[in-house]
Amino acid sequence: MTTHVETRHAIHPDHAKRMDTAELRQHFLTEGLFADAEIRLVYTHYDRFVLGGAVPNGADITLDKIAETKTATFLERREMGIVNIGEAGSVTAAGQTWEMKKGDVLYLGMGSGAVTFSGNGRFYITSCPAHRELPCRLITVEDAKEMKTGAVETSNKRTIRQFIHPLVMESCQLVLGYTTLEDGSVWNTIPSHVHDRRMEAYLYHGMAPEARVLHLMGEPQETRHLFVANEQAVISPSWSIHSGAGIGGYTFIWAMAGDNVDYTDMDFVQPGDLR
Repeated sequence: MTTHVETRHAIHPDHAKRMDTAELRQHFLTEGLFADAEIRLVYTHYDRFVLGGAVPNGADITLDKIAETKTATFLERREMGIVNIGEAGSVTAAGQTWEMKKGDVLYLGMGSGAVTFSGNGRFYITSCPAHRELPCRLITVEDAKEMKTGAVETSNKRTIRQFIHPLVMESCQLVLGYTTLEDGSVWNTIPSHVHDRRMEAYLYHGMAPEARVLHLMGEPQETRHLFVANEQAVISPSWSIHSGAGIGGYTFIWAMAGDNVDYTDMDFVQPGDLR
C-alpha cells in the first residue's frame, strides 16, 4: 500500500482574488483522492484540517503516522471522521472493528492509534486537532439527525443529515454531515454564508462521470468559481462563501473545524449582495 500526503498552505483573500483558473484549482480543489490500495491525504494550513481518501480494494491498508504531524501516530493529537461512500467495508482502530455500510460515519477520538481500512469500502477521511480524548462511535444513517430544507420553487430542496454534530454526539472541534439534493433541485447552501471562526471542506460525490457542480467561492464581493467533478473536494477558507449548482443529482459531505461546533454560526449573504 501507499500513503501520499500533499500540503496546502493558507491563502489570503487579497491573493486569491488575483488568481487565474489554474491557480484557484491548484490551491482550493483536491482531485484524485481515491485510488485503489492507497491512502491519499491533503494536509491543509486551515485549522490544520486534513482530508483524504482510503480505498482498500478488498485488502487491508493502514494509516499510522505521517511526517507532516511529527507525532508518534496520526491520531496522537487529532480526532477523525470517516464516511464510507462506497460498498460495505470495515475500519479497525483503538482495539475495535466497525462494519460500515454506504453512508455510515465513524468518529475516532484522539489517541485511537493506527487506523486500518478493509473490505470494499471507499472511505472519505477528515481530521483536525483535538484537545482531549472522546469515545469512538459509529453513527449509522439511521442514527443521524435529519433536516429538510429549501423548496422546489427556489431549486434548492434538500435533505441535511448531521452525524458528528452536537445534536448527535460530542467531538472536540470536528463537525460533519452531508446534504443530498432532491430530484429537480440543483442549488446547495443558498443563501450563501461565511463563518470567520471555522474553515470548511466539501466533498462532492454520487455524480455521473460527465456531470459537474459549479462551486462558488471567494469573498462575497469578489466571487470566483470552480467546476467540480465526482469525488473531488473543495477547501473553503473562513473568508470564502461555499455554494454551488449541479448538473444532475449529487451529495456533498461538509466538514468543519475551528473555534466552535455551533452548526448555526453562519454569517448569511443574500444573493442580491453577491458580486
